[in-house]
Amino acid sequence: MSLMEVHDGIYEPPGLRWNPKGADEIRDLPTVERPREKLLARGVSALSDLELLAVVLGSGVRGQGVLSLAAKILRRCGGRLDQVDVASLQSIKGLGGAKVCQLAAAVELARRHLSMERITVQQASDALPYLQEIRGKRQEHFLCISLSGASEVIASRVVTVGLLDSSQVHPREVFADPITDRAAAVILAHNHPSGTLKASAEDLALTQRLIRAGEILGIRVLDHLIVTRDGFLSMKQTGMI
Repeated sequence: MSLMEVHDGIYEPPGLRWNPKGADEIRDLPTVERPREKLLARGVSALSDLELLAVVLGSGVRGQGVLSLAAKILRRCGGRLDQVDVASLQSIKGLGGAKVCQLAAAVELARRHLSMERITVQQASDALPYLQEIRGKRQEHFLCISLSGASEVIASRVVTVGLLDSSQVHPREVFADPITDRAAAVILAHNHPSGTLKASAEDLALTQRLIRAGEILGIRVLDHLIVTRDGFLSMKQTGMI
């Protein structure tokens, strides 16, 4: 994400809009930041919509790399892939019939198998289903859940993987996607591979820093959860924030 830039609310690698030759932007990225490699290393939740779409498309078209093509599609549908249809896809220059079918089928499959009812988070335990994938990880994973004004879950994403400290978990990384989501609030979470359900001084300092950043952005930090295989700790419920 740190290598991405924002254009019209869409995260794009630098150079997408001024690359007339349509070079393969994937090859220009460090291996760890390439969508497929990033997915395998950090899980699907770590990818932006642009990166996920690039994985679904698989490759670009003549004169245009896959990331440029994905960005064009997202801009055309206003970032709402759930509302895309075959006709709108066919109107995108350079998008052939095979890729139109590929993308339309993926969107329809998601529509059929995902519930239309959003989950509402009223208390810390309501967020736990979104934290299952990180509870048993051997490295610390920092995750952010975007919430609407009605406390409905918009999205849940892994922000960083590795040691948890202020240099790795920067406000710009944490709030980049919630801003795009137009989230009203977020719930932060990370796992403790050691199994210790206790907030460290660094955990508390980071939380306060993110709360202050959220106040400036108009996005409330409702809670910061620490999870292990066997339980969880809510900083809000324990009075830490």
